[in-house]
Amino acid sequence: MVEVRAQPRGLLVDWGGVLTSGLEPALRRWAELDGFDFDSYLQAVLKWLPSDSPGATAAEAELNPVHALERGQLAVPDFERKLAAMLVRQDGTPVPAEGLIERMFAHFEHQPAMSALVRRINQRGIRTALLSNSWGNTYPRETWAGMFDDIVISGEVGLRKPEPEIFRLAAGRLNLEPAECVFIDDLQLNVDGARAVGMTALLHTSYDETQRALETLFGADLS
Repeated sequence: MVEVRAQPRGLLVDWGGVLTSGLEPALRRWAELDGFDFDSYLQAVLKWLPSDSPGATAAEAELNPVHALERGQLAVPDFERKLAAMLVRQDGTPVPAEGLIERMFAHFEHQPAMSALVRRINQRGIRTALLSNSWGNTYPRETWAGMFDDIVISGEVGLRKPEPEIFRLAAGRLNLEPAECVFIDDLQLNVDGARAVGMTALLHTSYDETQRALETLFGADLS
């Protein structure tokens, strides 16, 4: 059930898991092709995640390589070496660090229906922006014609979701207040972060559900 407030004027959209296929299937395929167990990847990353907790100090947060990578504070090759050192192939050989990020993101599949939905919204005069946490990966910007009025990528602005400043920045780039924006993400943590600054935020689980919710919020037929 979508809580309807004043009709919004802007839409902020995540990339991975919203405009692409889900994160886990893509990452599992990467693990399969690189020859290591997917659970070992989860265990490696989870060792860095405690600094996401509300009680973490600023110093502890800075030690989180994922956060540093997303903010652009850690170079991709350095992150690749850190992560590769925590992964071991099933045959006992090390996972090659070079090109690890490129291989990781190679299996995210474009979701044309979601892209078309964003374009239809933009064509109705609603301001749109991409708001994505980057791992230093490349984006298919050549496919985004007519989709976005602005693009906010974490590593390019030195902020990351769910930090409140990045939501305010993305809204401001559209010349809107956060309360005038709808945000779509596939991670509840980011949805909660957007709501905390006053945005209407949707947890994306399927195209059909997201389309129906956006039709209600924007008061428009988006089919």
